[in-house]
Amino acid sequence: MILSFHPIIEADENRICAGRDPGADDLAAIRRADAVILPQGCRESLYRMARANCAHIFPNLDVRFDYPGKRGQIRLFREYGVAHPPTALYDTLADYHSRAPEIELPAVVKLDWGGQGDTIFRAADQHEMQAALDRVRACERTGQTGFLVQAYVPTTQRALRVTVIGLRLISYWRIMPTENRFGCSVAAGARIDFESDPALTAAAQEVVIDFCNRSGLQLAGFDFIFDTHRLADGRIEPLMLEINYFFGRTGLGGSEAYYQILTQAVGAWRSTLKLQKF
Repeated sequence: MILSFHPIIEADENRICAGRDPGADDLAAIRRADAVILPQGCRESLYRMARANCAHIFPNLDVRFDYPGKRGQIRLFREYGVAHPPTALYDTLADYHSRAPEIELPAVVKLDWGGQGDTIFRAADQHEMQAALDRVRACERTGQTGFLVQAYVPTTQRALRVTVIGLRLISYWRIMPTENRFGCSVAAGARIDFESDPALTAAAQEVVIDFCNRSGLQLAGFDFIFDTHRLADGRIEPLMLEINYFFGRTGLGGSEAYYQILTQAVGAWRSTLKLQKF
Protein backbone atom coordinates (compact mmCIF):
# COMPACT_ATOMS: atom_id res chain seq x y z
CA MET A 1 0.00 0.00 0.00
CA ILE A 2 1.29 3.46 -0.92
CA LEU A 3 0.36 6.37 1.32
CA SER A 4 0.45 9.98 0.10
CA PHE A 5 0.56 13.09 2.25
CA HIS A 6 0.95 15.21 -0.88
CA PRO A 7 -2.18 17.26 -1.72
CA ILE A 8 -1.71 16.78 -5.49
CA ILE A 9 -0.40 13.23 -5.81
CA GLU A 10 -2.97 10.48 -5.24
CA ALA A 11 -2.09 7.03 -3.92
CA ASP A 12 -3.83 4.05 -2.31
CA GLU A 13 -4.43 6.11 0.82
CA ASN A 14 -4.30 9.91 1.04
CA ARG A 15 -3.86 12.05 4.14
CA ILE A 16 -3.27 15.76 4.68
CA CYS A 17 -0.97 16.93 7.47
CA ALA A 18 -0.70 20.60 6.55
CA GLY A 19 -0.44 23.06 9.40
CA ARG A 20 -0.11 20.45 12.13
CA ASP A 21 2.23 17.85 13.53
CA PRO A 22 1.39 14.22 12.72
CA GLY A 23 -0.63 12.23 15.23
CA ALA A 24 -1.27 8.64 16.19
CA ASP A 25 -3.53 8.03 13.17
CA ASP A 26 -0.81 9.27 10.82
CA LEU A 27 1.75 7.03 12.48
CA ALA A 28 -0.53 4.02 12.14
CA ALA A 29 -1.06 4.77 8.44
CA ILE A 30 2.69 5.14 7.86
CA ARG A 31 3.36 1.81 9.55
CA ARG A 32 0.77 0.12 7.31
CA ALA A 33 2.31 1.57 4.17
CA ASP A 34 4.94 0.02 1.92
CA ALA A 35 5.90 3.49 0.70
CA VAL A 36 5.10 7.09 1.67
CA ILE A 37 4.93 10.19 -0.55
CA LEU A 38 5.56 13.41 1.35
CA PRO A 39 4.78 17.04 0.44
CA GLN A 40 7.67 19.31 -0.47
CA GLY A 41 6.97 21.50 2.55
CA CYS A 42 6.40 18.80 5.14
CA ARG A 43 7.28 19.50 8.74
CA GLU A 44 10.32 17.87 10.25
CA SER A 45 8.07 15.94 12.64
CA LEU A 46 6.25 14.29 9.73
CA TYR A 47 9.46 13.60 7.85
CA ARG A 48 11.17 12.02 10.84
CA MET A 49 8.11 9.89 11.57
CA ALA A 50 7.91 8.62 8.01
CA ARG A 51 11.66 8.05 7.77
CA ALA A 52 11.72 6.00 10.97
CA ASN A 53 8.66 3.88 10.23
CA CYS A 54 8.66 3.18 6.49
CA ALA A 55 11.39 1.72 4.30
CA HIS A 56 10.52 3.81 1.23
CA ILE A 57 9.76 7.53 1.23
CA PHE A 58 9.72 10.18 -1.48
CA PRO A 59 11.36 12.61 -1.52
CA ASN A 60 14.46 11.82 0.50
CA LEU A 61 15.21 15.06 2.35
CA ASP A 62 17.63 13.82 5.01
CA VAL A 63 20.16 16.62 4.46
CA ARG A 64 17.47 19.30 4.67
CA PHE A 65 16.71 18.41 8.27
CA ASP A 66 20.14 17.14 9.31
CA TYR A 67 21.84 20.37 8.16
CA PRO A 68 19.27 23.16 8.70
CA GLY A 69 19.75 26.78 7.72
CA LYS A 70 22.42 28.45 5.62
CA ARG A 71 25.12 27.67 8.18
CA GLY A 72 24.06 24.05 8.22
CA GLN A 73 24.46 23.94 4.46
CA ILE A 74 28.03 25.22 4.70
CA ARG A 75 28.79 22.44 7.16
CA LEU A 76 27.22 20.02 4.70
CA PHE A 77 29.35 21.34 1.83
CA ARG A 78 32.46 20.95 3.96
CA GLU A 79 31.56 17.41 4.95
CA TYR A 80 30.89 16.39 1.33
CA GLY A 81 33.87 18.26 -0.07
CA VAL A 82 31.74 20.49 -2.29
CA ALA A 83 33.50 23.61 -3.60
CA HIS A 84 31.94 26.83 -2.32
CA PRO A 85 33.08 30.40 -1.56
CA PRO A 86 35.27 30.75 1.57
CA THR A 87 32.91 31.18 4.51
CA ALA A 88 33.01 31.95 8.23
CA LEU A 89 30.13 30.90 10.49
CA TYR A 90 28.91 32.84 13.53
CA ASP A 91 26.39 31.97 16.22
CA THR A 92 25.81 35.58 17.26
CA LEU A 93 27.06 39.09 16.64
CA ALA A 94 29.07 38.81 19.88
CA ASP A 95 30.70 35.70 18.45
CA TYR A 96 31.67 37.68 15.36
CA HIS A 97 33.22 40.52 17.35
CA SER A 98 35.13 38.11 19.60
CA ARG A 99 37.08 36.67 16.66
CA ALA A 100 39.56 38.17 14.25
CA PRO A 101 38.08 38.85 10.77
CA GLU A 102 38.23 35.64 8.75
CA ILE A 103 36.90 36.93 5.43
CA GLU A 104 38.32 40.02 3.76
CA LEU A 105 36.13 42.66 2.12
CA PRO A 106 34.34 42.71 -0.21
CA ALA A 107 32.14 40.07 1.39
CA VAL A 108 28.57 38.83 1.58
CA VAL A 109 26.64 38.58 4.85
CA LYS A 110 23.87 35.99 5.02
CA LEU A 111 21.42 35.49 7.84
CA ASP A 112 20.73 31.86 8.68
CA TRP A 113 17.24 31.94 7.20
CA GLY A 114 15.22 33.61 4.44
CA GLY A 115 14.90 33.25 0.68
CA GLN A 116 15.05 35.14 -2.64
CA GLY A 117 17.94 37.25 -1.36
CA ASP A 118 15.91 39.04 1.32
CA THR A 119 18.43 38.21 4.08
CA ILE A 120 21.63 38.50 2.02
CA PHE A 121 23.71 41.68 2.00
CA ARG A 122 26.80 42.68 0.03
CA ALA A 123 29.48 44.59 1.90
CA ALA A 124 31.99 46.28 -0.40
CA ASP A 125 33.59 48.32 2.39
CA GLN A 126 33.50 48.84 6.15
CA HIS A 127 30.51 51.18 5.93
CA GLU A 128 28.41 48.57 4.14
CA MET A 129 29.70 45.87 6.47
CA GLN A 130 28.52 47.85 9.47
CA ALA A 131 25.12 48.32 7.84
CA ALA A 132 24.85 44.55 7.32
CA LEU A 133 25.86 43.88 10.93
CA ASP A 134 23.20 46.37 12.05
CA ARG A 135 20.66 44.18 10.26
CA VAL A 136 22.05 41.20 12.14
CA ARG A 137 21.67 43.09 15.42
CA ALA A 138 18.06 43.99 14.62
CA CYS A 139 17.25 40.35 13.93
CA GLU A 140 18.90 39.23 17.14
CA ARG A 141 16.56 41.53 19.05
CA THR A 142 13.66 39.43 17.73
CA GLY A 143 15.30 36.21 18.91
CA GLN A 144 16.67 35.12 15.52
CA THR A 145 20.38 34.38 15.65
CA GLY A 146 23.10 32.94 13.43
CA PHE A 147 24.74 34.29 10.30
CA LEU A 148 27.70 33.76 8.01
CA VAL A 149 30.19 35.94 6.18
CA GLN A 150 31.23 34.72 2.76
CA ALA A 151 33.89 35.92 0.34
CA TYR A 152 32.44 37.92 -2.54
CA VAL A 153 33.03 36.08 -5.82
CA PRO A 154 33.09 38.18 -9.02
CA THR A 155 30.63 36.93 -11.62
CA THR A 156 29.01 38.32 -14.75
CA GLN A 157 25.78 38.98 -12.83
CA ARG A 158 24.44 35.50 -13.30
CA ALA A 159 23.92 32.29 -11.35
CA LEU A 160 23.13 28.76 -12.47
CA ARG A 161 20.16 26.88 -11.04
CA VAL A 162 20.19 23.08 -11.25
CA THR A 163 16.86 21.65 -10.13
CA VAL A 164 16.59 18.00 -9.09
CA ILE A 165 13.18 16.35 -9.30
CA GLY A 166 13.53 12.63 -8.73
CA LEU A 167 16.04 11.45 -11.33
CA ARG A 168 15.58 14.47 -13.59
CA LEU A 169 17.78 17.56 -13.79
CA ILE A 170 16.57 20.90 -15.17
CA SER A 171 19.22 23.60 -15.46
CA TYR A 172 19.11 27.26 -16.44
CA TRP A 173 20.97 30.52 -15.90
CA ARG A 174 19.43 33.48 -14.12
CA ILE A 175 20.96 36.64 -15.56
CA MET A 176 20.47 40.14 -14.21
CA PRO A 177 19.96 42.83 -16.90
CA THR A 178 22.06 45.43 -15.04
CA GLU A 179 25.54 45.12 -13.59
CA ASN A 180 24.92 47.18 -10.45
CA ARG A 181 22.22 44.92 -9.00
CA PHE A 182 23.36 42.36 -6.42
CA GLY A 183 21.78 38.94 -6.60
CA CYS A 184 20.31 36.94 -9.47
CA SER A 185 16.76 35.99 -8.54
CA VAL A 186 13.89 35.95 -11.00
CA ALA A 187 11.87 37.94 -8.46
CA ALA A 188 14.49 40.70 -8.68
CA GLY A 189 14.28 40.85 -12.47
CA ALA A 190 16.68 38.18 -13.70
CA ARG A 191 15.95 36.62 -17.08
CA ILE A 192 16.14 32.89 -17.66
CA ASP A 193 18.59 31.39 -20.16
CA PHE A 194 18.68 27.66 -20.94
CA GLU A 195 21.34 27.79 -23.66
CA SER A 196 24.48 29.63 -22.53
CA ASP A 197 27.75 27.94 -21.60
CA PRO A 198 26.78 24.26 -21.75
CA ALA A 199 30.24 23.23 -20.50
CA LEU A 200 29.72 25.18 -17.28
CA THR A 201 26.24 23.75 -16.92
CA ALA A 202 27.54 20.20 -17.41
CA ALA A 203 30.25 20.75 -14.79
CA ALA A 204 27.67 21.89 -12.22
CA GLN A 205 25.36 19.01 -13.09
CA GLU A 206 28.19 16.56 -12.39
CA VAL A 207 28.56 18.07 -8.93
CA VAL A 208 24.82 17.76 -8.30
CA ILE A 209 24.64 14.17 -9.54
CA ASP A 210 27.51 13.12 -7.29
CA PHE A 211 26.01 14.98 -4.33
CA CYS A 212 22.57 13.42 -4.80
CA ASN A 213 23.98 9.94 -5.27
CA ARG A 214 25.88 10.28 -2.01
CA SER A 215 23.21 12.06 0.04
CA GLY A 216 20.02 10.56 -1.43
CA LEU A 217 18.50 14.01 -1.98
CA GLN A 218 15.64 13.86 -4.52
CA LEU A 219 14.00 17.29 -4.62
CA ALA A 220 15.89 20.61 -4.49
CA GLY A 221 17.23 23.57 -6.43
CA PHE A 222 21.02 24.01 -6.34
CA ASP A 223 22.53 27.45 -6.99
CA PHE A 224 26.03 27.81 -8.48
CA ILE A 225 28.30 30.66 -9.46
CA PHE A 226 31.58 30.72 -11.38
CA ASP A 227 34.49 33.02 -10.53
CA THR A 228 35.22 35.14 -13.62
CA HIS A 229 38.92 35.32 -12.73
CA ARG A 230 39.23 31.55 -12.69
CA LEU A 231 37.27 31.23 -15.93
CA ALA A 232 39.67 33.68 -17.54
CA ASP A 233 42.49 31.32 -16.54
CA GLY A 234 40.65 28.38 -18.11
CA ARG A 235 39.56 26.84 -14.79
CA ILE A 236 35.97 25.60 -14.61
CA GLU A 237 35.03 25.24 -10.96
CA PRO A 238 31.34 25.39 -10.00
CA LEU A 239 30.96 27.03 -6.59
CA MET A 240 27.82 25.91 -4.78
CA LEU A 241 26.04 28.79 -3.05
CA GLU A 242 23.09 27.04 -1.47
CA ILE A 243 20.44 24.37 -1.73
CA ASN A 244 16.84 25.54 -2.04
CA TYR A 245 14.21 23.11 -0.77
CA PHE A 246 11.51 25.57 -1.81
CA PHE A 247 12.25 26.90 -5.27
CA GLY A 248 10.65 29.04 -7.94
CA ARG A 249 8.86 27.33 -10.81
CA THR A 250 9.15 29.94 -13.56
CA GLY A 251 12.21 28.22 -15.02
CA LEU A 252 10.36 24.90 -14.85
CA GLY A 253 7.46 26.17 -16.95
CA GLY A 254 5.18 27.24 -14.10
CA SER A 255 3.34 25.35 -11.37
CA GLU A 256 1.29 23.14 -13.70
CA ALA A 257 4.39 21.99 -15.55
CA TYR A 258 6.21 21.46 -12.28
CA TYR A 259 3.50 19.21 -10.90
CA GLN A 260 3.51 17.20 -14.12
CA ILE A 261 7.27 16.69 -13.78
CA LEU A 262 6.90 15.84 -10.09
CA THR A 263 4.11 13.35 -10.79
CA GLN A 264 6.26 11.66 -13.43
CA ALA A 265 9.16 11.48 -10.98
CA VAL A 266 6.98 9.90 -8.32
CA GLY A 267 5.62 7.45 -10.91
CA ALA A 268 9.16 6.41 -11.84
CA TRP A 269 10.00 5.96 -8.17
CA ARG A 270 6.83 3.96 -7.50
CA SER A 271 7.61 1.60 -10.38
CA THR A 272 10.76 0.44 -8.61
CA LEU A 273 10.09 1.19 -4.94
CA LYS A 274 13.79 1.61 -4.31
CA LEU A 275 16.15 4.56 -4.21
CA GLN A 276 17.83 4.64 -7.60
CA LYS A 277 21.00 6.47 -8.50
CA PHE A 278 21.33 8.78 -11.46
